[in-house]
Amino acid sequence: MKIDLEDVTFLTVIRLDSVCRLENLLASIHFLHKNFKCKIWIMEVDAYCNGIIKKLIGKKAEYHFIEDHDSILYRTKYLNLMAETVVTPFLCLWDADVIVPTRQIQEAVLKLRTKEYDVALPYNGKALDTSMCIREVYMQKEDPLFLCRHQSKMSFLHDGLNLKGGAFIVNANVYREAGMDNLQFYGWGSEDFERYDRLNNLGYKIYVTEGVLFHLSHPRGINSKHPNAHSLISSEYALYKTRVSSADNLKEIIKLRAEINKLET
Repeated sequence: MKIDLEDVTFLTVIRLDSVCRLENLLASIHFLHKNFKCKIWIMEVDAYCNGIIKKLIGKKAEYHFIEDHDSILYRTKYLNLMAETVVTPFLCLWDADVIVPTRQIQEAVLKLRTKEYDVALPYNGKALDTSMCIREVYMQKEDPLFLCRHQSKMSFLHDGLNLKGGAFIVNANVYREAGMDNLQFYGWGSEDFERYDRLNNLGYKIYVTEGVLFHLSHPRGINSKHPNAHSLISSEYALYKTRVSSADNLKEIIKLRAEINKLET
């Protein structure tokens, strides 16, 4: 029986840069659709629409395409576009390559429903990279318990850092009030850490669930790493600014950014 998460919308922005990425996306969608009654929204951003994703996901998820010829995927921008129109009480920023045990997701959402917490990470910050070998077997079995049983054969993603992204569940109104994702992050970077630290500095209550997140391995292209030194410096500076800012300073920054966005649109 599916777990009732009809008050949650899972948001994924995707650009296909390999067959592995497509397979991971399909496996992730299938996992959510099989285990939860929830809304799944996929936004593909690319130079042209080949129709592959839309055809393969069928009615499992809502699909939208945006034409964008930039080689860098402006993920924060498109996640914000999606978040602005979410009508469910909660939303989850969900990467295309992740699997999280169902118990952990259910526990995170239950904590948000109590209104004791505004944000919930459905894992403890530790992400395990499956390896291509284990990923291949998972694609055949599509059984999350298989991943749980073989954790000892996996390595930690990003040298075991306490990560804050991949699966990030939040009260939708809180997310919008807190400025959503920071558009200073253009391309791959530390936007997940900045988002978490900003919400924490603003005083929102964050719940962290015990258990790991599984990352389905894939080749790392230009949108899975910093494309250049400028990107790295810009990303880390934006993160630093948030970490040293008070709640009042952050509120002023969020207000100013909202006014700028109105002028630009």
